Amino acid sequence: MEIVTKRFLLRDFIDSDRVPFLEYQADPRNLTFYTPAESSPDRSAYLFELFQAWASENPRRNYQLAIVPQQAPQTLLGCCGLRELSGKSGEMELGIELAPNYWGRYGYAIEVGRSLLDYGFRELNLAAISGSTISANVRVERLAAWFGAEVVAIDPGSAWMSARGWSEVTWRISRARWESRVAV
Repeated sequence: MEIVTKRFLLRDFIDSDRVPFLEYQADPRNLTFYTPAESSPDRSAYLFELFQAWASENPRRNYQLAIVPQQAPQTLLGCCGLRELSGKSGEMELGIELAPNYWGRYGYAIEVGRSLLDYGFRELNLAAISGSTISANVRVERLAAWFGAEVVAIDPGSAWMSARGWSEVTWRISRARWESRVAV
C-alpha cells in the first residue's frame, strides 16, 4: 500500500524501517505523552510487528504507514495511519507521529494528514475520521483545528494524565465538512 504526496511516500513498513522506528520511539522527546508501559522498547517492537501484520490483512482494517521522503525512501520520518475503531462502522481513527527530529518542519504533518483524510474519505468511503490526544499536546490540537475537526469530548483520561493536570481530547471531522473545506 502506498500513498504519494507532493514530498512523501506513505507506505507499508519494511524490515529496514525497524531500527530507525525503534530509535525514534526511544527518544525522550517522543516519550513525553506516553505512560511508562507505552514507552518500553518491547512495546515499540510489538507495534512494529503489529503494523507489518496489518499490511497483510485481507480485508484490510488498519493502515499504519511509514512516512519517507520520495527522494530518500530509506529515511524514516515517522508513521501515520487510519485505524479501525471498535464498534464504529464508517469511522476510523487518524494518527500521525513524526520522529522528534522532524517536528515543526515545513508542514510535514499537514501534508501527511491531508493525504490520509483524502484517502479515508475518497478511497475507504468513511463518513468520519476522529482522533484523540492529550490536552497538553498543542501541536495535535492545532493540526486538528487546521483540518476543520471539532472537539467532541474532553475526558479526564487515565490517572497518569490527571496527575499531570491533563485530559484526553477527542476530535472528529465528517466527510461533508472535509469536502466543504477542500472545495474552498
